[in-house]
Amino acid sequence: VDLDTAKRELEEFIPHVRMISEGSIRKMAGRDLARFKQFKKQGIAVRFGRFSQKENDQVRKNVEEFLQLTGIDSAEKLLFTSRYPEEKETISRLKAEHLFCQKLSEHIPRPWRLIYYRARKIFDPNNYKGRYTEEEKEQLKKYHAVHGNDWKKISEMMCRSNLSVAMKYSEIKSAVNYGPWSKEETQKLKRAVEEVIRKRMGIENGNCLSSSAKSDQDLSIDREKLYQKLPWTEIEAKVGTRYWRQCKQKWVSILTNKMTKGQQLNRGTKGLEAKINLIKRLHEMNVEDANDINWEELSKVIGDVPRAYVQARFYKLKVSSVPLWQKKTFSEIIDYLFEKKLPELEEKL
Repeated sequence: VDLDTAKRELEEFIPHVRMISEGSIRKMAGRDLARFKQFKKQGIAVRFGRFSQKENDQVRKNVEEFLQLTGIDSAEKLLFTSRYPEEKETISRLKAEHLFCQKLSEHIPRPWRLIYYRARKIFDPNNYKGRYTEEEKEQLKKYHAVHGNDWKKISEMMCRSNLSVAMKYSEIKSAVNYGPWSKEETQKLKRAVEEVIRKRMGIENGNCLSSSAKSDQDLSIDREKLYQKLPWTEIEAKVGTRYWRQCKQKWVSILTNKMTKGQQLNRGTKGLEAKINLIKRLHEMNVEDANDINWEELSKVIGDVPRAYVQARFYKLKVSSVPLWQKKTFSEIIDYLFEKKLPELEEKL
């Protein structure tokens, strides 16, 4: 499939595909397009976001079946082949002969790249190793000074996963401020978000608007671009004094305040009503997994707010109200909130 055709056909399943690099689009055309079309015939939509328990189990099943099929003796060798240079040639040949890409993605309606990353996270023995010690943080700074953003090399030296060392360095690389946001920081964040949105829309250097028009005319963009799939590490670099997660949380707070005209939705009567409506609607939905929820639609029970705000409210609600919530399924959490917490909130209201 030529590049233009690939973009057009993939766009049906991945609306933001034109923002993806050409190399990645070519890979997706080979690995994903036929799969996506098959899922469409079955009435199954392509999914993004957090993996459900069912999907995690399917990833494990696919990996275990591939190991049995090929005789490769561990998931680490399969997914981190470069760690085993003496066996690399044999493992690579087995992966090619037995169609590793196809086998890994069976029955999972997601882009192959995301499935592969998820498998690596699940099976990496260097993952989930707890908090970083002060000594490890200093080591990470030294390694980065020598090797830059070669997270693969640094992860091997620290016996931590690639993602873990990259995320931790993002937090500690500078004097990150953990206190209240200053006016200057907030303005930097707003400018940073505006710059990346302008860049994404192809009008950063006046491609569509003259510089004089820019000062008088707001960007006309849909709400989704304001708070979904923004490049937070790039925004973090532009702000300078906060790491990416803080930037994301602050931006959602700014949007929420703007969209609700400054109403305090999490306090007093409004706060109680929001929790009550959220619990009732979640219970009515009767879904088994958080990934099956349309958070955009659910946000309407609270008001005109970003879906990330609703997700954050739900997270705080379950953590503060549901004992041992980590060991409960999503439906068990909702049932507990409905049966135990809802009557308490209604009485308080």
